[in-house]
Amino acid sequence: MPATNGKGPPILEGEMRITAEPVYARTHSRPPFRYVFVYFIRIENIGSETAELFWRHWLIHDSVAGDQEVEGEGVVGESPVLAPGDVHEYQSFCALAGRSGHMEGFYHFRRGDGTVFRARIPRFELRVPRPGSHAQA
Repeated sequence: MPATNGKGPPILEGEMRITAEPVYARTHSRPPFRYVFVYFIRIENIGSETAELFWRHWLIHDSVAGDQEVEGEGVVGESPVLAPGDVHEYQSFCALAGRSGHMEGFYHFRRGDGTVFRARIPRFELRVPRPGSHAQA
């Protein structure tokens, strides 16, 4: 299920590989005012040290409502600890006022020695598929 941002390979920063796969959630959307997208995130520790994800920072662009920044602790109520080679996957959702937008951001990690680094979440597009398309949930 993991994918790139649709325009190239996953982005590597801070020894984490992060990929995102968005899906339009037709059954939860209420056009023309609310369009819901589910996104699946995969975080892989490709480094040599264990690190804990403790903070997230998202930039969400909505073609109608503009930009919104969202910050908070962990992801979906968790602060996963990833040893070298570990993978953490989760899903969440985003509701837009417009039919299209995108998301991108950063996760902040803390190593065992207390050093902090951030890993970039590659930009991924949120678009309502054309009628008859199979890119819907």
